[in-house]
Amino acid sequence: MLEINKELEDYILNHTEEEDQILKNLSRETHVKMLRPRMLSGHLQGKFLKMICQMMNPKRVLEIGTYTGYSAISMAKGTSDDCEIHTIDHNDELEYFTRKFIKQANCENKIKFHIGDALEIIPTLDEKFDMVFIDADKRQYIEYFEAIFPKLKQGGFILADDVLWDGKVIDHVDPNDRQTQGILAFNEYIQKDDRVENLMLPIRHGLMMIRKK
Repeated sequence: MLEINKELEDYILNHTEEEDQILKNLSRETHVKMLRPRMLSGHLQGKFLKMICQMMNPKRVLEIGTYTGYSAISMAKGTSDDCEIHTIDHNDELEYFTRKFIKQANCENKIKFHIGDALEIIPTLDEKFDMVFIDADKRQYIEYFEAIFPKLKQGGFILADDVLWDGKVIDHVDPNDRQTQGILAFNEYIQKDDRVENLMLPIRHGLMMIRKK
């Protein structure tokens, strides 16, 4: 597999449509004001999510792990006006910052922002989803998957982020590293699940595409 170094990454970004100005501002402020800004989806992944939405034209989308809203806004910009995107984050300290950018992106009517535990909120959502994006606590990926699976339409897609986890999935893993252990368990769980078909992509920190049969 081709190793993506900084020079090649710059070449890829230079040959991808320019980042939306609102998203560029969001990325800049996240890096200046927030802890762990690497959690931000970023331009390449955001553009991928937007174009997946443009191809699928989903009417109901669920995101687990909002952070500062980059991925939610990216997906909103790739969907039609009658789409609803439910996005969930446990960190209420990010709410003001995130809502500010959702408003600036004119996505208030499309993005439904929930604060709390995703595993408690998901059962309350009376929806059938066309697409789900998981980018939250790696230790709970299997639990998220099982919670949303009954609410995913047949033929619908789940996109799970960070499935390569900076290459840690092929390193010796400390048994106390519960995040990496969670990713490894999830990857094996999906690989053995005959209810789905799956494809792992080396985009950013790894992205698993999962289709419900």
